Amino acid sequence: MFAEIAGKPILAHTLSVFESCDAVGEIVIVTGENDIEAAGDLVGRFGFTKVRHIVPGGAQRQDSVSRGLDRVTHDVVAIHDAARPMVTCEIIERSIREAEAVGACITAVPVIDTIKSAKGESSHAPIVTGTVDRSNLYAVQTPQTFRTDLIRRAYESAFAEGFYATDDAALVERLGEKVSIVQGSYDNIKITTPSDVDLASMKLGGSHSRTGIGFDVHALVEGRKLILGGVEIPFEKGLAGHSDADVLVHAIMDALLGTAALGDIGRHFPDTDPAYKGISSMKLLHHVGELLSNEGWRISNVDAVLICERPKIASRVPDMVRGMADCLGVEPGRISVKGTTTEHLGFTGRGEGIACQAVASLWKP
Repeated sequence: MFAEIAGKPILAHTLSVFESCDAVGEIVIVTGENDIEAAGDLVGRFGFTKVRHIVPGGAQRQDSVSRGLDRVTHDVVAIHDAARPMVTCEIIERSIREAEAVGACITAVPVIDTIKSAKGESSHAPIVTGTVDRSNLYAVQTPQTFRTDLIRRAYESAFAEGFYATDDAALVERLGEKVSIVQGSYDNIKITTPSDVDLASMKLGGSHSRTGIGFDVHALVEGRKLILGGVEIPFEKGLAGHSDADVLVHAIMDALLGTAALGDIGRHFPDTDPAYKGISSMKLLHHVGELLSNEGWRISNVDAVLICERPKIASRVPDMVRGMADCLGVEPGRISVKGTTTEHLGFTGRGEGIACQAVASLWKP
């Protein structure tokens, strides 16, 4: 789960989907005891705020899920394989609504291949014994979603009788309770083989992806606050401009807009419009994020470099990243900000202004 696909670990891809779902209030990760620290580092690195607990698993899958259920506080729980990073918010939310209404549901897709039954022979290849009617057959995926009290009761009953199953719904079925099916996706594969990795890399990297650049520069003047990445930086000068002149945010907005072929910030927020006089660039960044979302674009990553001799920004970068990530509706791990100097050369080297370059990558699912 820590192997990288399309630029980040499989587990991070999976968590990103649940993190972005409004219907999900908390996440419990169950992993091997030796991977607890690595999972914690990953959560911190990508800024997953909904992860409440990371707990060690047990000897078998059923033992592991049971330990996770012990930490759940909500009335409905979705149990999902981390190895299925291509699940979607729509599937998750559909499952939650169904579990609230029915009590238990599984995600599945109709079987589309012809299914044969066969009998093995020691000296020959298996011999077909019949063709199975596939009209009522489904290939089961995750999440499998339940009212929490129901699945806990199913687990207690199974453990009391020493019964182990390969999925959670089977335990509910043993109680005589109904389990309904919600439509999954044929893309919602469980990554198991090298070919699965190749397919996931293509899908998660975006079948339609683009990369673009942005650049901005503002002069340093007295009598203005210095705002960078939405954060006020204590300094004797600020940046001149029609808005708050946040050069970092402006470069990032230009990169994002350019990547999506939506023009530039001058087109969307002209400095001749009094509505934008003194406005926080973070508000403009939020609007850019909405424009991208409306066009179906998702942000893969943003990398920006501030160019100035002074002030030093390293200590404030985490605050900048968190604020901009919040404006764009992405996890902080997708945004990188760093600073550099020009060794006292040029206008930035003389302290006359600050420049910023940014690169952005977008994709459409």
